Amino acid sequence: MKISTKGRYAIRLMIDLAEHNNGEYITLMDIAERQEISEKYLESIVSILSKNGLLNSLRGKGGGYKLAKAPELYTVGSILRLTEGSLAPVVCVEGENNSCNRASQCQTLEMWEGLNKLINDYFDGITIADLVQKSGYADNYII
Repeated sequence: MKISTKGRYAIRLMIDLAEHNNGEYITLMDIAERQEISEKYLESIVSILSKNGLLNSLRGKGGGYKLAKAPELYTVGSILRLTEGSLAPVVCVEGENNSCNRASQCQTLEMWEGLNKLINDYFDGITIADLVQKSGYADNYII
């Protein structure tokens, strides 16, 4: 599994909005400057996040973006699944039903399912608020 810039930048965008939340809408230009990310690229990311109810947007003068909910209600896992799709390390553990015809005799399936659970539990255990506060979320997952 490799997280693309889309997923990484989406998390940075959400952190930026949480850190600069003063009740006002924040322009994409301001976020792009602070995060040193192309405004055009951020447009594609905010589109995904807005359509899925993570961000509120307002067009025109005084417009921009702000979080739709409190930072502690957003998990890194939910953001990554929106921007990246599945976080599964292998195709056979994506989704609810394993359609592999070898699943019943696969000696590695349990291993892949375990890794998939670790990945999702880890990212679902970290919120945007945790990242803003730089709390010790990683200490909870010593393997």
